[in-house]
Amino acid sequence: MQDSVMPLEFTTSHVKDSIDLFRHYKRLADRAMEQAPDEALFATLDEESNSIAIIVKHLAGNMRSRWTDFLTSDGEKPDRNRDSEFEAPPATRAELAAIWESSWKVVFEALSPLTDADLGRTITIRGEAHSVMQAINRQLAHYAYHVGQIVYLAKHFAGPGWKALTVPRGKSAEFNANVTSGKASQR
Repeated sequence: MQDSVMPLEFTTSHVKDSIDLFRHYKRLADRAMEQAPDEALFATLDEESNSIAIIVKHLAGNMRSRWTDFLTSDGEKPDRNRDSEFEAPPATRAELAAIWESSWKVVFEALSPLTDADLGRTITIRGEAHSVMQAINRQLAHYAYHVGQIVYLAKHFAGPGWKALTVPRGKSAEFNANVTSGKASQR
């Protein structure tokens, strides 16, 4: 069942809610990868698909590029080699965890000082102007997309031992009652 580490907090701040959502998606992927056997982190479903390790490596490259000097430099850094993110994944769970954690650190360090007053500022990604709000939303959607892939693969490889990350099958009424009573959170 959904953990209640971070209950949904009412806010009208786009920045605060975005940070909370980034943390939510990170936690989903963390909990999914914890359930995947070590070898599953590097396995693919077929020769055209990516492993969890490759997806993490790609996200890490994207995070470093997009969020380093977020307000002052283009989000596609000149030293980023996106194509290489889909080759030669980290070799161990520990190496994978290290790049995952260090990349999320860059994200949260870039977002933490922002306020909603910054949302209308202009940044660029590949030379294309984005408002800060557009850039945040773009990355939220991108990370949610890949976290979904990580969860799908982890669930596939974990098999029958999989523990639901959100609402378990057949438990919607129970979950809804727990949210209503304050015992659980939707996030």
